[in-house]
Amino acid sequence: MKSFTPFRVLAIATVFFALSWFAFGQQKVTVLRAARIFDGHDIRTPGLVVVAGSSIVGVGPGTAIPAGAQIIDFGDATLSPGFIDAHTHLSMLYNANYNKGLLDSLQQTIPEQTLLATPNLKKTLLAGVTTVRDVGSSDYMDVGLRNAVNAGVIEGPRMLVAVNAIGATGGHCDGQDGFRANLFGRETGPGDGVINSADEGRRAVRLNIKYGADVIKICATGGVLSLTDDVDTPQLTQEEMNAIVEEAHALRRKTAAHAHGSEGAKRAVLAGIDSVEHGAFLNDETLDLMKSHGTYYIPTLMAVEGGKEILAKGGYPPTVTAKMTAASESINNVVRKAIAKGLKIGLGTDAAVYPHGRNTEEFHLLTALGMSPLEALRAGTSVDAELLGIAKNVGTLEAGKLADIVVIPGDPIQNIRQVEKVVFVMKEGVVYKDERK
Repeated sequence: MKSFTPFRVLAIATVFFALSWFAFGQQKVTVLRAARIFDGHDIRTPGLVVVAGSSIVGVGPGTAIPAGAQIIDFGDATLSPGFIDAHTHLSMLYNANYNKGLLDSLQQTIPEQTLLATPNLKKTLLAGVTTVRDVGSSDYMDVGLRNAVNAGVIEGPRMLVAVNAIGATGGHCDGQDGFRANLFGRETGPGDGVINSADEGRRAVRLNIKYGADVIKICATGGVLSLTDDVDTPQLTQEEMNAIVEEAHALRRKTAAHAHGSEGAKRAVLAGIDSVEHGAFLNDETLDLMKSHGTYYIPTLMAVEGGKEILAKGGYPPTVTAKMTAASESINNVVRKAIAKGLKIGLGTDAAVYPHGRNTEEFHLLTALGMSPLEALRAGTSVDAELLGIAKNVGTLEAGKLADIVVIPGDPIQNIRQVEKVVFVMKEGVVYKDERK
């Protein structure tokens, strides 16, 4: 067996370095510079990232810059990983009039709805959100949009999709909830994400994955925007949730639970759910249980912000008005407690309840309730990447990761609302926004 002397090790390292730069030389190399960098964990100065093709190949001022590289200097700005929104509905159109939105969705064909949704994706990407977890669609529109983005047919963020959210008959995830019987020509079932037993829950998971789901989403409680259920009531049994989460994890899919009330959220946590979404009425017992189980919390404060804007315009029917009012009066206290207790909190917005493209306003809403600006930035980058199971590729600025990079003017630590003014967006090495031009 040959021994590796210091000279031999140096020679091998030199050859490897030379081959690496030769490979980079076959690709376009871009160097991004700024006064500072948020790498997904901390703020450092100065900021420098080297991109070759679709990947980051170097970070930090000591990184060698190959000859011929394009150098872009943003001056007093902050380089950051592309933002992640862990709770969107990009196939859904925003409408400030609830009843009109329902009528439109019943009159438009599925191809029409999908085409009308494509601007939602571009608005989201240009806001600096390069990855989303899209947690509930219908008619496979989310799968089609995801695939079109991946094929380069339309511009949008990287999408992890859920296909049909899974819930109980008559619950928040039942698309026939509040309408006449057999609106679809039949009763809803597992193929629509509507279940009534543990076995049906497993079948719904398998069907979702069969038809393209990256993540499994359940409705553990009633919802604000559904017409016939109480917002905080549990809607799946413990056995049903156990079966759904067990099946999803066995098939290597992460899980998320829409849950406003404590009882439904507790059942989801005990079943092993990866994240609880919304949580407007969670009590201390449930928050403590989430902390002990390591369950992530996604408050979706922008949903409440958008809801209050629609309330002010009288856009909801009476039943939804009452539920949105109650949720908006309760959730801030829940989020303050969750922050104080040290729960793992990610960033998600419930895009579609507010106009698409305003995702980054979630950052300042989190800081207003007690998060530091740095913690909020982590929530929308590295924390979300860990939750979604994609941290090996995105969420931080490190060599070997995908070149998802945004540029924030100024210093977001001094003013978190600077994230709402992103001037540059790169996803996998492709520039989609550059306001220097």
